[in-house]
Parts: sequence; C-alpha cells; structure tokens
Amino acid sequence: MRRETRAALIVAAPFLAFVFVFLLLPTAVAMWEAITPGGRFGFDSLLRAMSGSYRTSFINSIQLSGVSAILGGILGTVLALTLRYTQRPAWLRSTADSWSAVASQLGGVPLAFAFIATIGTQGLLTKLLKQVGFDPVEAGISVSGFWGLVIVYLYFQIPLMFLVMMPAVHGLRDTWREAAAVMGASSFTYWRRVGIPLLIPATLGGVLLLFVNAFSAYATAYVLNSGGQLVPLQIRFLLQGNVISGEEDLGYAIVAWVILLLLVALIGMTLLQRRTARWAQS
Repeated sequence: MRRETRAALIVAAPFLAFVFVFLLLPTAVAMWEAITPGGRFGFDSLLRAMSGSYRTSFINSIQLSGVSAILGGILGTVLALTLRYTQRPAWLRSTADSWSAVASQLGGVPLAFAFIATIGTQGLLTKLLKQVGFDPVEAGISVSGFWGLVIVYLYFQIPLMFLVMMPAVHGLRDTWREAAAVMGASSFTYWRRVGIPLLIPATLGGVLLLFVNAFSAYATAYVLNSGGQLVPLQIRFLLQGNVISGEEDLGYAIVAWVILLLLVALIGMTLLQRRTARWAQS
C-alpha cells in the first residue's frame, strides 16, 4: 500500500467509524429486525406497517412532503433566477445568501413556536386579521392543519432550494444567451430550448432533496400537531412502547420502509446531480 493511501485511510478512519456506528449499523439492525419478527424470517411486520393507520401515516407524510417540496422547489428556483439577474441593490444577494443559510437549518421547536406566535389561534397576525374582519380560525386555517404545516415547512424548504439552485443557475453562461440572440432566438425560445432543459436535472434533484428533508422532519410536526398521523410521529409512538402484544416489531418495519423510500429518493437525486455536474463542467 502506498504511503499516500495509508495516510488517507488514517485520516478518514474516524469518519468511516462514525458512519459505520451511527448510520450503517443502525440501518442494518433495523432492516434485519424488520424481516425477522419474533426471531423468524418473514414479512408480516412489513405488511402490517403498510396497513390501517400506518398506511394512512405514510400517505399523509408523502402528501405533505410532496406538496411542500414542489412549492418550495418552484419558489426557491424562481428566487435563485431572480437574484441571478438582479444587479441592484448590491446587498440583496448577500442578504439572501445569509438568510437562506440560516433559515434552511432552522426547524424544530423554535420554528414551531415562531409560527404559533404569528399565525396560531392567539398569534399576532391572526389578531391583526380579526381587526379587519377576517378570522382565520373560522375560515378553517390552522397552523396544525395540512396547509398550516405546508406553510411552516416552506420556511426552510424555500431557502434550501435556493442554496441548491444557485450553483446551477450561475452555471448558465451569458455567452449561451448571447449566442441564441445572435441566431435570432427570442428570450422565450432561449429558456424553452436551452435554459429550462439545462436546469431540469438540478431542479428535480433539489425537489427530491426537499422531499427527503420534509419527510424526515419530526420536531416541528410534533410541536404543531403531536396527535397527527405522520410517519415520524408514528415511529415516536412505537418507540415509547405504545403497541399491543404481537406488534413490537412494527417500529422496525416502519423504519425499514422509510429507509427504502428515502434511499430511492437519494439515488434519484444523486443521478440528477451527476447529470447537472456534467453539463456544468462542459
């Protein structure tokens, strides 16, 4: 083994050990326990995890994650394109970058409390709207409902998409647009034939990332709607031992399905990112 290779392995050893202990090993244990309920090989637990209220939880989580990912993807991409071609004021870009870096990582209890204090039943914005004759509560708008959760999730979904799309947007060279204009193409034709096709892989990859990000969110959903039927909340319920006799392996089964679902999304995201990197380097 070459000396450089040995040095690289020594440097990477702590990281590899961390990945094995906290990622690969728990994943392997969860998958094994899911297919060996009660010490016997079988798929009974996996089938029960996709039935009844647990199936409803998966449907609700997929819908919530999908809607927030699509809306966050569209708005984040539009924001990135807008700032890409906005020259003034000069501080706008740096402010957007700073806000996105912070907001994309803000979640959990602080974010939930902020929205409760703003658009909750006794929130500031709710009281202001009541003053002008509109009661969000009577209109069925609730921060703990589906669309309320979507709005909360968009707070960290939009800036995350913005950060993902900025490199791809900046990869659109001005010379391509100038060449299209020289050949008689309009701005609409340029975006239809050049800009949008080049951005589609990065956009789809970003949407998949947002889907994974929303699907795995726990603390925010728990604070806003602890009794809601979402997969992370169901896993918490099972981890606390709230299961009837014979269903102790359901927690592992649900985690196994989540791992498979997120793995498919991550593989798709990786393939799309590779495609984006190829044209960005060309």
